[in-house]
Amino acid sequence: MPTLWTGARAQPAPLRRPTPSQTEGPFYPVKLPQDADFDLLRNGALNYGRGQPSWLEGSVNDLNGRPVRGAQVEIWQCDHAGHYDHPGDGGLVDKAFQGFGRVTVNAQGEYRFRTIRPVAYSGRAPHIHLKVKLAGRELLTTQLYVAGEALNQRDFLWRSLADEQARAALTVPFTFGPDGLRAQFPLVVQA
Repeated sequence: MPTLWTGARAQPAPLRRPTPSQTEGPFYPVKLPQDADFDLLRNGALNYGRGQPSWLEGSVNDLNGRPVRGAQVEIWQCDHAGHYDHPGDGGLVDKAFQGFGRVTVNAQGEYRFRTIRPVAYSGRAPHIHLKVKLAGRELLTTQLYVAGEALNQRDFLWRSLADEQARAALTVPFTFGPDGLRAQFPLVVQA
């Protein structure tokens, strides 16, 4: 007679809650920059020396916790003065700031970007836009917010999140490390 497992070991792991989606916003690049790698502090031969240098790291996993191999993660954000590299933002962006980056996750589903701690601009709390793609499909578009930022409470998109758990999923601390600020932002998608 086969043994019947009961208890926690017999139960399938619960599905993870997907990362909440948010709007792409008006400043997704119209034309992707020629330099679109992981390092937003270098735009071609130009080095960006403003803002607070930061590492944004995380992983892309499915609802079962498995890495989503081959996923691409894109980020875009404003420069230290609150300007995007987008024609709708008046062309005021610091040209040394790449403003957009794209990486393919490694075998463990991990990604990493070098950028700046996001800053506020008119009507918005500091945030970074992220998009996850796989084989030409968009799996997630969202925004990352800074934990402890007073402006979060006034940001209409942060406030529009359904509940505290959704806000917590998109709000992460930027902590000091040996090579600058660091933020961990895990992403869970329905692949």
